[in-house]
Amino acid sequence: MSSGTARPTGDHGEVLAAGGLVLRELGATRQVLIVHRPHRHDWSFPKGHLDAGESFEQAALREVEEETGMRCALLNAVAPVHYLDSRGRPKEVRYWTMARLEGDFQVNEEVDVVRWVAVEEAPDLLTYDTDRELARQLIEPSAP
Repeated sequence: MSSGTARPTGDHGEVLAAGGLVLRELGATRQVLIVHRPHRHDWSFPKGHLDAGESFEQAALREVEEETGMRCALLNAVAPVHYLDSRGRPKEVRYWTMARLEGDFQVNEEVDVVRWVAVEEAPDLLTYDTDRELARQLIEPSAP
C-alpha cells in the first residue's frame, strides 16, 4: 500500500517494487507463502511499490507485513525480476527469501487468501511467468 507520496523510479524510469518469498519447514516439506489478490484475480508472491525514501529491503518487509500480517526477517536476496507492468511500464521487483517471525493473516484490502504450498507445487499455482520462475529457483537454486 502506498503512502500517497510520489513513488521513486529507477535510473531508467522503471517502476520499483519489492517483495518476499516467505518460507517455512513443515516436517520434511519446504513451503512458500502465496497470496490471492481479488482485485487482480491472481495468485502471486506478496510485493508492492517502494515508498519515497524507502530501501528495497524496507519495502519488501513492509509489503509482506501489510499483505499477510506476518512480520518477517530477510534471509537471502533473489535475482531481480524485470517485466512490463499492466500499464506497459518497465518494472523491477527485488525479492528476498524470508522467515516468518510472528503474526497471522487477516483478510485485507489487497489480499483475501494466503496459502502455504510446497515449493514444488508453487509453479503450478502461480499466475505469472515471473513468479513461476522464482518458485522454480526455490526448487533448484542453481537455475538461471
